[in-house]
Amino acid sequence: MIKKLWSILLSITLFTFAAQAQSTEDYITDRVEHAQELMRENGIPASVIIAVAIHESAAGQSKIARYMNNHFGIKGPNSNTEIRSAYRDYETVEASYDHFIEFLKSRATFSPLFEKYDQYDYRAWARGIQRGGYAASRSWASQIVGLVKKYELYQYDERPEDYIEPPVVVRTAKRKTASTTGRRYTVKSGDNLSTIAKRYHTSTKAIMKKNGLKSIKLKPGQKIRI
Repeated sequence: MIKKLWSILLSITLFTFAAQAQSTEDYITDRVEHAQELMRENGIPASVIIAVAIHESAAGQSKIARYMNNHFGIKGPNSNTEIRSAYRDYETVEASYDHFIEFLKSRATFSPLFEKYDQYDYRAWARGIQRGGYAASRSWASQIVGLVKKYELYQYDERPEDYIEPPVVVRTAKRKTASTTGRRYTVKSGDNLSTIAKRYHTSTKAIMKKNGLKSIKLKPGQKIRI
């Protein structure tokens, strides 16, 4: 009996996941044509437009999408009587898409993107929109890029056949060392250069050179760089 129950629950779960994935695919199919029209008119990748809408509206399943046609999480006044919300409402889904472009073009933090990037570089657009303050999450751009790649949305950007994606720049933080951190040691009574050098795995000569010392004599309270 328990085994059969688990089997039923598993089937329901798998069906739910499949339905959700299909829902996203259907959403893309329904919205891609308008997204491409906006891309051709304004130069922002259709892939980014759709990915942002999927992310901000749960592929059209969020409350503000269902009740207010708001697919981009843009706040503002509304006249909706079905739910209380700080987000603005739209007469149609298409109007929400149109206003997303207007919103970006009307803000000083986003408008330069239209001159800086073309309609093919979805990564640059995602990062630029995040830097402009569209979302508080630091991982927002990565999530948008992830959606573009997961659903292969770049295929709607009408890229030339010989188009090559710009390489992904990976920034690595420089590892701090004793020389870059400026570690200092305060000389205590009984200390000498030899014992200090041994303690910090360096040499007397290295300490003298780093501190410009001409004598090996040290005074209690003296500060030296290690």
